[in-house]
Amino acid sequence: MSESKSAVLEQLRELLGDSGVRETPDDFLPDIILKPSSTEEVSEILKICSAAGQAIVPIGGKSGLASGHHQTDSELGLSLERMNAIEEIDTANRTMTVQAGCILQLAHEAAEEHDLLLPLDLGARGSATVGGNVATNAGGNMVIRYGMVRDMVLGLEVVLADGTVVSSMNKMLKNNTGYDLKQWFIGAEGTLGIITRVVFRLRPQPRSQNTALLAVDDFASVRRLLHWLDGHTAGTLSAFEVMWPEFYDHITREGGNHTPPLPRGSAHYVLVETLGSNPAADADSFENVLAEAMEQGMVSDAVLTRSQSERNALWEIRDDVLDFFVLGPFIPFDISVTVDRMEGFIGDIRRGAEAANFDICVIFGHLGDCNLHVLLGNRDAASFDPEAVEAFLYDTVERYQGSVSAEHGVGLAKRAQLPRSRSPEELRLMMGLKKMLDPDNILNPNKIFTVDQIAAS
Repeated sequence: MSESKSAVLEQLRELLGDSGVRETPDDFLPDIILKPSSTEEVSEILKICSAAGQAIVPIGGKSGLASGHHQTDSELGLSLERMNAIEEIDTANRTMTVQAGCILQLAHEAAEEHDLLLPLDLGARGSATVGGNVATNAGGNMVIRYGMVRDMVLGLEVVLADGTVVSSMNKMLKNNTGYDLKQWFIGAEGTLGIITRVVFRLRPQPRSQNTALLAVDDFASVRRLLHWLDGHTAGTLSAFEVMWPEFYDHITREGGNHTPPLPRGSAHYVLVETLGSNPAADADSFENVLAEAMEQGMVSDAVLTRSQSERNALWEIRDDVLDFFVLGPFIPFDISVTVDRMEGFIGDIRRGAEAANFDICVIFGHLGDCNLHVLLGNRDAASFDPEAVEAFLYDTVERYQGSVSAEHGVGLAKRAQLPRSRSPEELRLMMGLKKMLDPDNILNPNKIFTVDQIAAS
């Protein structure tokens, strides 16, 4: 450890006490993790680090897929795990004020106790923190109805690189007074400031929940079905998840963890869900809409859930991505392509993967919000070439004018790919904003942009 870092650490121990500094050697995370218990302590940490030029890496639930929480040099880690309180649930204004270290699932449960909904739901809900969700602009399973995290955040408290606390804990849906500063920090992955507190907009807790798994014979029918359901469910469509055969067939294979609710062999499997307010009427409407979709040839087979356990079983099929690691090494990609270009994109991915001998090629995704997940790799580890896999996938995304990151951020993993989805003018503006708010580049350096890129901008 350098002399300057030792001096900084001595000041930080005096500030936080021994319980506020954790030393845990790790190949990827910083060896020393700071654990403040208040915004004031976060501010003091950044004042100390700013004065010494000591870089830090904010660490949430470590559920991100872009290596945004990894160290690149000798950074200190900053975890807000002790700042995990749900400070207020305002039922009159339907808002929740929560500290950034709160686990997402606990925030969900707190809202439910007041008959309200925090409409951010994702597979890592049991470990992801709300600060990390906001910092990466998380998406999840209900984006088609409620939007991304940035659509749910009304107010933020953020600590800047020099320790300045910017508290804009707005609760109003409309506040059109100049620049919307919170949007600078949502999705910025801790590179512009440390998010410490959040005001979320809550929604009424649904009274009905109708879920079905549908078999669809071709992609034209998938597209038509999406628009049909969106237009015939009175704005209640909350999920439209598509699984291609290689996903569904593997997850429901003999000896696997899931029984196939529909026979294998269809071209697409679509998990749909609506959230409404009248259980009996909504169930009837849902069945009628699906029946008409079948009559019009959009759906070839269907299974509707009748209980929460049946609904859970369908969602567990969609969420069980870890089961694919038995196939061999692969890279999980999180990309976006507009729905009208998606069939051509997928066709090119399949043909290109076959030509390159990538024999792991699994496609699934939210689709209703343009988001696809693609798993590409090789069953034979000796044949796996990560650089070739990445180049092929991102070349194809760029050709289709898609996004290299749909909902997991840029971090380290996609930093080099950013110019494929952003113009030179956009990149210059982003780097200018970084230099203005963090002139010494101490906040999560080398994420989104390299240190050299920022210096040269």
